[in-house]
Amino acid sequence: MTVQEKYKKITSTLIQEHLKISTMESCTAGFIASLITDTEGASAIFEGSYITYANRTKIQCGVPSAVLEEHGVYSKETAAAMAKCCLQDFSADLGIGVTGSFGNVDPSNPDSVPGEVYYAIATKKEIKTGYARLDPLPSRFAYKMNMAERIADELLTILTDLSPDQISSPASD
Repeated sequence: MTVQEKYKKITSTLIQEHLKISTMESCTAGFIASLITDTEGASAIFEGSYITYANRTKIQCGVPSAVLEEHGVYSKETAAAMAKCCLQDFSADLGIGVTGSFGNVDPSNPDSVPGEVYYAIATKKEIKTGYARLDPLPSRFAYKMNMAERIADELLTILTDLSPDQISSPASD
């Protein structure tokens, strides 16, 4: 199944289950949001997303500056905070956060490691984080496609394993 077919299946499932999704993307620059909205009817489950390429923008959109200071912009903690922000801000059932450096050291974040990407998928019950160490790829598009596919596979697993009420029910204390 192609990446586009995976996102069509994801979006169609979300529409069928009446579940909303949103993204906060840095290195993928809105590519995942674009793939989600390529399916007709996506407006029923997708209200918006954030493209937060700069650290300042992540903070403006709700990522606590303390998370960036303590863990760095390229960390599972930052990805989780990004996913949580878009989940809350768009009243979504699923939120995706992606941060990383593709083929070069980020001049704004000298601690970046080329090819190192962190991502998170948040539901109202939990946040799952992931890490990818990508070998050099021929283009930024290839990096974005690689990460979009990894995240699609995670989303498909979540949607297969969990019922809608498990995704959208707040966690019990």
